[in-house]
Amino acid sequence: MSVVGSIVYLVKRDLNWDRVAQAAIEVGVICGLGTIITGMFWAKPTWNTYWTWDPRLTTSTITVLVYLAYLLFRNGIDDRRTRARFGSIYAVLAFLSVPLTFYSARLFRSIHPVVYGNENADAQGAFSVGATMSQVVTISMVGFCVLFSALLILRWRQLRNEDAIAELREELQ
Repeated sequence: MSVVGSIVYLVKRDLNWDRVAQAAIEVGVICGLGTIITGMFWAKPTWNTYWTWDPRLTTSTITVLVYLAYLLFRNGIDDRRTRARFGSIYAVLAFLSVPLTFYSARLFRSIHPVVYGNENADAQGAFSVGATMSQVVTISMVGFCVLFSALLILRWRQLRNEDAIAELREELQ
């Protein structure tokens, strides 16, 4: 959503699309941090450690840090149009870390299984998703997409209202 909102903003220069991108990144960072933190608690009983420098873990952390940097740099720019243009360009470039994270278990030797698609040649055993687990994963993905969408819409509305208030303040001065 952030890359779509950013590209549309760069083409149309409509601040509404910049708000979509910003909201998507903010919600995505929260989801990413939640995934990394809860994953650490799942890792302890499974691998007997909270953290390993596995390619999937490392690239996931880098992706979250890249998007956190987006939020920090963006908040340092006062002009809304400049902030939107910088944010959009940065978001498009930051998106390059997302496919790297997804394919990291395929590209590098990893403790994470390749669940969808090709098997990892170095892994032992089968890692495909069974029929019952496929249903659970599908229901979970739909649920998380609905949750992400709801949070995205709520944050987008909040950003829209904040911009309206900022415009009213500028008119009064």
